[in-house]
Amino acid sequence: MYLAREYDPRDEAEWREWLAGPELFGQLVVNNSDPAGPPWVTPLHATLRQDELVLHLAVVNPCLADLEVASRVRFVVTGDSAYVHNQWRARPGVPPEHGVPTSYYTSVQVVGTPQVVDDPAEIAEILELQFEDLQPDGGWAELSATDGPYAAMLPAIRGLRIPLERVEATFKYDDEKPAAHRERVVEELRRRGRPGDAEAADAARRRLDGSAEYR
Repeated sequence: MYLAREYDPRDEAEWREWLAGPELFGQLVVNNSDPAGPPWVTPLHATLRQDELVLHLAVVNPCLADLEVASRVRFVVTGDSAYVHNQWRARPGVPPEHGVPTSYYTSVQVVGTPQVVDDPAEIAEILELQFEDLQPDGGWAELSATDGPYAAMLPAIRGLRIPLERVEATFKYDDEKPAAHRERVVEELRRRGRPGDAEAADAARRRLDGSAEYR
């Protein structure tokens, strides 16, 4: 199920743990049946359940017609990202301005055969799962296809299940570099403090702390 890439996770548990964070937000990518049209890309929340993603979208979404006939779709989640200044990556003895910049990031891409759900009772079940995942403090009304405040709204949405048939995960944090190099970049990210820098530094630190076991 997992497709190895250049900067691959240590094991399946690493990308699963990363996807199981407090909010799973990504882009659903669907091929356009119009050869002249670009792929459809829809940003939305999803919920990971064992070996599938569950999510929902509005019936007015223009990708829905192509989604219903798609043999495969891709759901992409990217985060813990930051631009790494070129001077931070200069090799010892090389002028800092000769350093080569890069990007740090984590990206997990799920490929699977989409299952569009139009039965109101099943849509209600998907919404319940997403409420429980995204709003663990509760506070929502009854979810039913026949009763409660949401019943009349269910025809306006479609549920979606995407089995994890293939997963392509990338953890790009200079794993191939010496520890001193990576520690310097982590320190520089924390010092700079742009949006995303702290998360990228934390991810790089986790990879660095596990390097002996990983390598």
